[in-house]
Amino acid sequence: MSKYYCLIAGLPNNSLDDAKIPFTVSEFREELNGILTDADKKLVDLFFLKFDNKNLIMQVKHPDFDPDERGRITFHEFNALFQALKEEEKPPVNKRIPSYFEAFCKLYLEAEAKNEQHSASWEDILAAHYYRYAAACKNTFVSGWFEMNLNISNLFTALTCRKYQLDKANYIVGNNPVANSLRTSNARDFGLGDTEDYLMEVQRIAEESDLLLREKKTDQLKWRWLEDNAFFKTFDIESVYAYLLKLEMIERWVTLDKAAGEKTFRQLADAMKKGSNNTLEEFKRNNKK
Repeated sequence: MSKYYCLIAGLPNNSLDDAKIPFTVSEFREELNGILTDADKKLVDLFFLKFDNKNLIMQVKHPDFDPDERGRITFHEFNALFQALKEEEKPPVNKRIPSYFEAFCKLYLEAEAKNEQHSASWEDILAAHYYRYAAACKNTFVSGWFEMNLNISNLFTALTCRKYQLDKANYIVGNNPVANSLRTSNARDFGLGDTEDYLMEVQRIAEESDLLLREKKTDQLKWRWLEDNAFFKTFDIESVYAYLLKLEMIERWVTLDKAAGEKTFRQLADAMKKGSNNTLEEFKRNNKK
């Protein structure tokens, strides 16, 4: 296992409440490119697929969009895959494109051909494919991170569905044990019991009426998870990965105006209350983090 003594020792300390960042996540990635092993670069690439996911959603819905430059898959690569599947041809081999992109595009095209509507948004469906793909990696720290994010997202969804009397089975995504419990159980704790300690805290966070504060508390929970799980990996890729994830959290909060953020989260709550998939998809499209 590779050690990154000089890299870790040279990184500035950070806190979720920092008012500025030492560098952006994109700048940090460029710095890592000349340091990490090929295997560890692939782990970092898993994180940045979130921006390619955003571009993929926009590609299938709004082809004239301006892509998020943090993604690495080009418009032409997206288009070659999507058009081949649309014409029921075999897509060109491209190792830069993860396998779940093809699965998602097929699902989207099938729904489009049948004029079907899914209760869960396409963003959430793609996220579920992404989390499952990333959670299958052999690094237990990285796979655990993606598994936790899927679980937290699904639990918030289940609690919101319960509050507004929506059928949670239509909104929960993924097929891991937590998702299946959330989808099928009517118990107060959704049958989760002692599955994961952080899930109990998520239920308490969900009671927070200030939606921006709820988001901050969720990030604080994730921040603690990163510190706890990278604690004994001080100079390993796990600590580098944790630093990248923390940096992304700080970057988001530094650029998030409080008033605008509160409005954004209120809009999401209203959309879920109405139970409108179209409203949810439009909201998510216009309010990407």
